[in-house]
Amino acid sequence: MIPNGYLNFEDESFLDSTVAKMNALRKNGQFCDVRLQVCGHELMAHRAVLACCSPYLFEIFNSDTDSQGVFHVKLDDLNPEAVEILLNYAYTAQLKADKELVKDVYSASKKLKMDRVKQICGDYLLSKMDSQSCITYRNFASCMRDGRLLEKIDSYIQEHLLEVSEQDDFLKLPRLKLEVVLEDNASLPSNGKLYSKVIGWVQRSIWENGEHLESLMEEVQTLYYSADHKLLDGNLVDGQTEVFGNDDHIQFVKKKPLRENDHRQMSNSSSGSLSPSAAMQLCKQEWKYIASEKTTNNTYLCLAVLNGVLSVIFLHGRNSPQSSPSSTPCLLKSMSFEVQLEELEEKLLSPMQYARSGLGTSELNGKLIAAGGYNREECLRTVECYDPKNDCWTFTAPMRTPRARFQMAVLMGQLYVMGGSNGHSDELSCGETYDPNADDWIQVPELRTNRCNAGVCSLNNKLYIVGGSDPYGQKGLKNCDAFDPVAKSWTNCAPLNIRRHQAAVCELNNFMYAIGGAEAWNCLNTVERYNPENNTWTLITPMNVARRGAGVAIYEGKLFVVGGFDGSRALSCVEMYDPGNNEWKMLGSMTSARSNAGVAVLGRLILAVGGFDGNEFLNTIEVYNPETNEWSPFAKTFNFN
Repeated sequence: MIPNGYLNFEDESFLDSTVAKMNALRKNGQFCDVRLQVCGHELMAHRAVLACCSPYLFEIFNSDTDSQGVFHVKLDDLNPEAVEILLNYAYTAQLKADKELVKDVYSASKKLKMDRVKQICGDYLLSKMDSQSCITYRNFASCMRDGRLLEKIDSYIQEHLLEVSEQDDFLKLPRLKLEVVLEDNASLPSNGKLYSKVIGWVQRSIWENGEHLESLMEEVQTLYYSADHKLLDGNLVDGQTEVFGNDDHIQFVKKKPLRENDHRQMSNSSSGSLSPSAAMQLCKQEWKYIASEKTTNNTYLCLAVLNGVLSVIFLHGRNSPQSSPSSTPCLLKSMSFEVQLEELEEKLLSPMQYARSGLGTSELNGKLIAAGGYNREECLRTVECYDPKNDCWTFTAPMRTPRARFQMAVLMGQLYVMGGSNGHSDELSCGETYDPNADDWIQVPELRTNRCNAGVCSLNNKLYIVGGSDPYGQKGLKNCDAFDPVAKSWTNCAPLNIRRHQAAVCELNNFMYAIGGAEAWNCLNTVERYNPENNTWTLITPMNVARRGAGVAIYEGKLFVVGGFDGSRALSCVEMYDPGNNEWKMLGSMTSARSNAGVAVLGRLILAVGGFDGNEFLNTIEVYNPETNEWSPFAKTFNFN
C-alpha cells in the first residue's frame, strides 16, 4: 500500500531470516570481531550484537573505542556451555538450556548483566523447588546475592519448615543450641520477637566480645530472659550488658551507654580480616530470621542467617536447672505438632516475613500491602501482601528503591509511594507506582525537593504529598504538592498552617486531613483540613493525645488514628474523629504499642501491622473490631469474609 504517496511495506519474514543468518555467521566465525575466551574455549561473536544484549560487555567495548581489531575478552569463571547458550539467546531471542545447566546460565547472565535471562533462570529454579531442594537453592541464591530469589525461597521455607526440617540438607546445617533461663513470671515472646533478640545476642557476642560464630556453636549457650523483656548472657545477669530502645533506634549497652553507631565498630582482632565497613555490610545483608516453629511448650526451632551462615537455632526455655533437657530438642512430626500447638495456645495472626517500622501500607483489591520500612536499622525495598482469607503473607515485586518513613496511597487502582529515606541519605525525591496487573514498579516524576516523613493520600484523582522533614531533619515543612497522573506533573498547593513531619494524612468526604506529627521535636495534637475547592487549610478540633508517626484509617465515615510516639514513648492508644460533630473520642487500645506502624481497613476490620514498640521492631499484626471496640492478635477472633 502507498498511503499519502509514501511507500510502506513490512516484511514479516525478514527479521527471522536475518537473525538466523547472523547466528550462522557467528558459528562459522565469519565477520566476527570478538573472541570470548572461556576456560580454555574460544567463542566467536560480533561486537555490536553482544553490546546490545550485555551491559557488561558494552562497558568493556565502550572503554576502548579506538580499537579496530578483534576484541579478546576472558571469562575464566564461567561455564563455556552456559556462555554458548547466552550467545544463541543474543542472536535468536530463544533461551534453551538443559535443567542441569540452568544454574550455570544464571551465573553467566549475572556476570554479563543480562538481567532478563537471570530472572527467567531464577523463576525456572523456583518452579522446580521443593522441600528437598530449597536449602540447596537458598545457598545458591545467597552466593549470587539475589535478593528476589532469597525472598521467595525464604517465604517457601517459612510455609514448609516442618517438611524442610526433615531433609538431609537441613540436618547438615550448623546448629546453635540455646537454653534460656526465665525470670520469675517471665514468658518467652512470640517467635519473631524471640529470634530478633537471639540474633541481636549473637551479633553482640561477635562484635563486642570478639567471639567467633563457630565457638558459639560448639556447646550449649545459656542466656537469661528477664521480666522486662531483655535477653542477657547467662553470666551477665547483673545487668552489665543489656538492650534498650528509644523510638526507632536500638542500641546495645555494655557497662556504659554507647554512641549510636559504636556497637558496629570492631577491631580486626575481633572480626578476622573484616574492616568496620565490611562488618556494616554484613550487618545489613547477612543477618536474618527466616522461619521458626514451636515444638513443645517452651522449645523452639528456628532457621536463620547468622553472619552470612545459614544456621539452625534450637532454643529451650526453663525456669530452673532441673527442667533443662538432656539433649538438643528434636522437631516433632507435623501431626503431633499441630495438635499440641492447638492445645497450648490460640493461633496468632501470621506475622510478616520482615519486621518493619516506618513502612507504607494500603488496602488493594481486598488485601493489605506492606512495603519498605526499617528492619533493625536496615532500609527495605521488599513488599509483602497479606491475604486475610488465608491468613498468609506473600511477596510481590520489590520497590526499585529501598525506602522508609513514607506513606502509601492508592490512586486509580495503582499504589503510589513518594520520598522517604533510603537509609543512606536523609530524604528521597524519587517516587514509584505499582501496577498489580503487571506486578511491577515504575518510576514517576520526582518531587521538586527531597522529602522524608511526608504524608501522602489521593484526592479527586490526584496524589497529594503533605509536610515532611527539611533537608537537615530539624523541623517540619509546610509544603503541599499535588501530582496529576495523567499530565505526570507536580503543582504547588496552599501550605499548611503549621509545620509538620510524621503527620498522618488521609482523605475523608472530599477533604484531606493532616493529623498530628511534629513541628520540630515537639509532638502535635493539632489537626488541619484541606478543601480542594478553595485551596485552603483550616484548623479543626485537636486530638486528645499529641502524637507523631501514627497510623490512620477511614471506616464508615469516621477517622481512626492509631498508635504513634508522644515524644517519650511509643503509644498503644487509639482515638476516633467524627466529622459530623467535630469531636475526638478515645477507643480501645492496641495490645502492643506501635510507632510508625502501618494501618489499613480490610472489610469491616482495621488492621495495624509492624512498627516499633519502644524495644523492638515488629512484624506482628493485630485487628480492631469496631463492633466490640477491641483489638486482638488472634486469628480465630475475626472473620474477614
